[in-house]
Amino acid sequence: MTKVTMTVNGKAVSGDVEGRTLLSAFLREDQGLTGTHVGCDTSQCGACVVHVNGKAVKSCTMFASEANGAAVDTVEGQTNADGSLNVIQQAFQDHHGLQCGFCTPGMVMSAAALLKENPTPSEAEVREYLEGNICRCTGYHNIVKAIMAASGQDVSAIAAE
Repeated sequence: MTKVTMTVNGKAVSGDVEGRTLLSAFLREDQGLTGTHVGCDTSQCGACVVHVNGKAVKSCTMFASEANGAAVDTVEGQTNADGSLNVIQQAFQDHHGLQCGFCTPGMVMSAAALLKENPTPSEAEVREYLEGNICRCTGYHNIVKAIMAASGQDVSAIAAE
């Protein structure tokens, strides 16, 4: 067992983990942060995206011990200080960017990383950035629309597919 200590959503946490414990398992099972979804265990779907030291990472491809000393942000940490939805989460709600909701945490975390890198992405840039995230319900159109709306752009011109 290895002791890991990290800051998760602004809170110091620690725990003893086996060397093979994935960051996704540590967050879900040890910390009770079940918003980080595991959909494939092969880094194909993106449902497990979290931010490690500000970078979007698929947490099913990283060992918890690799995040020792890091700052980790999950979808649970995305809400505003008063508990209300942040601008990205609100845009997903307003523009129907979710259906079953399984991919939503990873999509929200990926959107946050994209908008940090590129505050006003084009539709094509949003679609390209989301290539590592799979949604089986929405067809992505409303997800793209939500992300663009969260960036403050007018989405009325985005044609329905």
